[in-house]
Order: sequence, then C-alpha cells, then structure tokens
Amino acid sequence: MHVMKPIPSVDIPRGKEWLYEVKYDGYRCTLQWTKELIQLRSKNNTNLSKQFPEIIQACLQLQEQVESHLPLTMDGELVILNQLYQANFEWVQKRARLQATSSIETASNQRSASFMVFDILQHQGESLLSIDLEKRKEYLQLLFTTYPFSQELIYVPSYKNPDQLWKEIFIHLGEGMIAKRKNSLYKQGNNHQDWYKIKNWRSLSGFLTALDINNDYFQVSVYKHNQIVSIGKCKHGLDSKEMDILRQLFQTKGELKSNTYILPPAICTAIHSLDLYKQELREPAFKQILPHARPEELTWEKLQLDQAMFPTEVEITNLNKVFWSKPGYTKADLLLYIRQIAPYMLTFFKRRALTIIRAPDGIDKEHFFQKHLPTYAPAFMPRHEHKGKHSIVCETLNDLIWLTNHGTVEFHTPFQTIATNTPEEIVFDLDPPSRDRFSLAIKAALNMKYLFDELQLISFVKTSGNKGLQVYIPIPSGSMTYEDTALFTQTIAFTLEGTFPALFTTERFKHKRNDKLYIDYVQHGKGKTIIAPYSPRKTSEGTVAMPLFWNEVTDDLTPQNFTIKNVVELVKERGCPWQSYEAVKKSQNLEEVLTFLQDHHR
Repeated sequence: MHVMKPIPSVDIPRGKEWLYEVKYDGYRCTLQWTKELIQLRSKNNTNLSKQFPEIIQACLQLQEQVESHLPLTMDGELVILNQLYQANFEWVQKRARLQATSSIETASNQRSASFMVFDILQHQGESLLSIDLEKRKEYLQLLFTTYPFSQELIYVPSYKNPDQLWKEIFIHLGEGMIAKRKNSLYKQGNNHQDWYKIKNWRSLSGFLTALDINNDYFQVSVYKHNQIVSIGKCKHGLDSKEMDILRQLFQTKGELKSNTYILPPAICTAIHSLDLYKQELREPAFKQILPHARPEELTWEKLQLDQAMFPTEVEITNLNKVFWSKPGYTKADLLLYIRQIAPYMLTFFKRRALTIIRAPDGIDKEHFFQKHLPTYAPAFMPRHEHKGKHSIVCETLNDLIWLTNHGTVEFHTPFQTIATNTPEEIVFDLDPPSRDRFSLAIKAALNMKYLFDELQLISFVKTSGNKGLQVYIPIPSGSMTYEDTALFTQTIAFTLEGTFPALFTTERFKHKRNDKLYIDYVQHGKGKTIIAPYSPRKTSEGTVAMPLFWNEVTDDLTPQNFTIKNVVELVKERGCPWQSYEAVKKSQNLEEVLTFLQDHHR
C-alpha cells in the first residue's frame, strides 16, 4: 500500500484541531505483522527486513503476547537515533545498502535501529483507515503501554503545543515537525490537506561559481583556508525571473568548460538547507540573492556557525579569540562544540547547582572557579537562592550558550539536585599518578565493573578529560543517604586496594602514594563536585570528559583522543554511551547493595 505523505509547509498550522509530532530523518516504512510473517517495507515497497533484523527480532520476542492483536500494520519512520529528537540519516542509509549477513549483524550490534511508530493502519486484520487520527493514536498508545516494547519499537507521542515541541526540535537540531489534523482519515499519497511537514531549515550563505547548462544546477561554494571549496549544488527556490537573470550572468560573463559556465566569486546567496552531509548541502533551496554581501566573508567558519543554529537571545562575541593555543582552538570552536553537544550534556545539569571554571581570555591566561551567578546575568538565567546568593543553574540552551560565551571552559556538577539532600549517583574517581600510568585507571575501572556486575548494578564510565577515569552508578532519587554511599565507596575502594596493594591506594597525600593509582572515594560527598559528562577541560589539548562504552575501556584507550573538535562526530558515529542513564537511574536495583551495606555495618 502507499503511505500517507505530509505536504511541505513553511508555516505551522495552528488550532485545537491539530496535533504535532517530531519529524525523523530516516526511511518511511510500514511494519506488517502477522502470525506467520513479519515484514518491514519502505514507502516504495522495498523489503528491508533483512537489513534491519533487530526490528523483526523485537517483534518476535513479543509475538505470543500480542498475538490476539494480529494481523497488525503500523506506520512509522525507520531510524538510527542520535537522541530522541534527532536521527542519523547517514547510518540508516548505510544499513539499508548492506547485503552480507555478517555485515548487517555487525552494524546492528554497533548501532541498533529503531522503528518510530506514529500510526496504526490495521488491527486484528481490520483496516483502520476510515477511523480518525486521534482514535488511531489511542489504539496505538494503548498497545505500547500494555506490552513491553523494546527500544527497537518506539511510540511517537503527539503534542498539543507546537511552540514547545519546536523549541525541543531546535535545541536538539532535529529535522522538523509534522502537523496532523486530529479528525483526519488515512489517505494514501498526498491528495489531502491534513498532514504537513515543517522542516528545521538552516539558513546558510555561499557564492555561486558554476552553472551546469544540462540541468540548470548552480554550484555553491565558500572560502576555506583562502581556497574555494564547493558545498553542493542548488537549483530550486528562486522565481523564474531571478533564475533567468542568474543564467544570463553566467552565460555572458562566465567561461564555458564542458557544458559548465565558470564564474569567479561575485554572486552571493542565502540558502535553506537541512544540514551538511559529507560536506555537501542536504535539500538546499535558494532563499534570496545577497547583492551587498562580500564573497570573502562567506567562509567555512561562518558556514559552521550558521549551521549550528545558535539561539538569537544570546549575543555571541569575540569568536576569533584563541582559547587553546597548542592546537589553536578558538572561542568559536568551543561554542560550536557546546552548541552541538548540548542535547547530550544538558540532561546531566537538570536541577543541579553548577561550579564552573571561566577562562575569558583562554586557558593560558587568568582563570577562576565560580559558584554564584553574576549580577549582570540575563533575566532568562534561573535564580536559585542559596545562603543569600544565587547558584549557577543551567537548564536550557540559552543558559549554556550564555555561560560559554562568558568564557566557561569547565562545568562541574554536585551529586544532588537543588531540591534534595541525598545523592543521585555514586561516583568513583580513579586518579593515576600521571598520564603515562593511565593503564592503572583501566585496570581499576574494569575490576570495579566486575564487582558492580556481581552486585547486579549497572555502571557507566567516562574519561576525566585529563589522566583518569570516573565510574558512575546512577541510583533512584532518595534511595540512599550520603552515609550509605560513603560506606559503599569506602568498602569498594578498600577491597580494590587490598586485592591489588601494589597498584592502588586510598592514601590522600600525594607524596605517600608511591606511584600508585588513587581511588578517590572521599570525593563523593555532600558539597563535592565532579567534572560533568561531555564538559571540556582546561588541558592543553582541549580534551573532553568523554562518556564511554564499557567495551571501549581497553589498553588502546587514550583520553587525549577526545577533544572539542572531534567528540560531536564521534557521538554521531557511535551513539551516546550514556543514553540509557536516566532510565537506569529510575530502575536501578539496589537490593544487593543494601544487603551488602547491612553486612558491612555489622
């Protein structure tokens, strides 16, 4: 069957008759599920079941439980998620092209796909196409709340407030939004006025350097290190008169080479695009000609800043100031990193009073710790009073960009929220005597994980961004006191020290450690802080406190390999290792730990 297609729109339809959903960047598919066969079919009716076996396997695991609902047909988007509002189109495209079973298995283990389900078309073999959308969504939601669907099958919720949803899409750099009329019936194709797609366009600038007379596509370029580089081709968006003028300019002023007119940089344009994919514009369309722009100002650096979509509420300043002199990273590099990592980073700041390190003129110049919000902070920054002063609370993109623009290079978080007096996680700081002895941190972390696995605890690991590793155990709010966690961290530390006395120590004085790794269990306590996940560090290399998958903690691990210049791409490539942190925090089973503590209290 043909799916119902949303119609492109610039404006968001508004009113009580509309619902709104996240638009994902993947492959539109239907999941056709019967007792005998489960198939994943694209909108062009291509069978993708072989390429995405984890979706089929997730269905098979629920086959017996949902059998009374079959045959079932669900409509959705096949994606590989970066985070809940953004999918990785490059990865899902790669997966769809794979044919070898071994390659498919390796890829699915590396990055599992998800089928984002937003509609139900058939239930118990009966068509639901003539039932209105709101009722179909109720059917679908009931199905997902009744049965334990895994992360391979995810229900896409609807929102009533488009502005609130758009705000999240903007923060997370998502593809866009779908607006759907509540009472709409399912109509195949796009012959309707009920579903609309509104894309989260980036507004970019470039100059035109070539015209292909075979297809009327213009080549768009920018300057990169004083060299002209192409960022893609564009044809659509201008009216016929403007297109005729551009063609005439190229044909009269340009040089013809193999069916292509070449022109030196002169004609500047603004372009709408979804993103840069392999350094080429995705779905570009002309917005307007820029007659007063200067080509030399349209650079690769400006393109990156425009693509990042900084909030307009925060003025960005002094972008060329060098913050890390050794690699030459500028304030622009820092801001670009923070803007793109924000969706992953902000989740660890919720309701926490931060301690920051500011270095307004770069890490080699004056720097200082700051715990209180300055009086000149803008009105949008939260005011949380503590002992007569306002703590630094950073919960939105605006907050984060404002702090970064004012020279914040490190973000440290406490172990509790501003509303609680008990820890939200247990953390161990593994501090080797030097970078050269990082292997000690690897050994300590892996032995710690073994102990935690024995206690049925799910743990997470990250680099400190300098020379060590840090191991986290998220725990449900209010489940343990600082006295409980202190006993636990001390016991674990003493256990490791006793097992490997030549390698690990709990000695607080550096001169007494004898070149051993220090297990800092005292650092976990009320009033203490630790470097936040994904925070930059004030190191000469511009490193990052990098969340890791446990299988990355090997002899090949080098913390200096994670910097503000490559971490965003790494996260997009391999996913966020701490994506499940909040879910684990809510469901972490502490039964074995509490028994463990009782035994050690005796």
